[in-house]
Amino acid sequence: MKLKDNHQIPNLPKKGFKQARELADFFYEVKVDRIISSPFVRAIQTVKPLADKVNLDIEVSKLLSERTLSNKNMSDWLEKQKSTYVDLNIRYEGGETSREAMNRIVSVIEDVIKTEPQNTIIVTDGNIMSLLLMYYDDNFGFEEWTNLSNPDVFELNLENNQVL
Repeated sequence: MKLKDNHQIPNLPKKGFKQARELADFFYEVKVDRIISSPFVRAIQTVKPLADKVNLDIEVSKLLSERTLSNKNMSDWLEKQKSTYVDLNIRYEGGETSREAMNRIVSVIEDVIKTEPQNTIIVTDGNIMSLLLMYYDDNFGFEEWTNLSNPDVFELNLENNQVL
């Protein structure tokens, strides 16, 4: 798989495959009804051991693709990234605003709510996931994003059609 700028999207390293197997073990006791993943190879490789173990297909959704900050190399990209957590409407050349990416991933959650499966696993990339968490928790921002590790597991609970 290639990005728009022809950079290869890397496969998981050996450690990542080990973590993927551990993730499958972690979720094995949980009833999983549906798995939706980003189309990025690393995301699919992360959830494939679980999908195989619970005998579910992986639904691939472009809506879960990582947000592109810009299509230009920026030496100060981290500062620019930080600014997108303060102003969700900042757009850098060839990129997507935080608000656009947030709306994209929230639409996946809204679709899951409409289809009513009990337990859906969504596999995506760090920045767009952080925007989802920010949508539901105003206290989640740039600093919290910088403290994410891979893989991270977050649980969203639904009660009375409200995500908790």
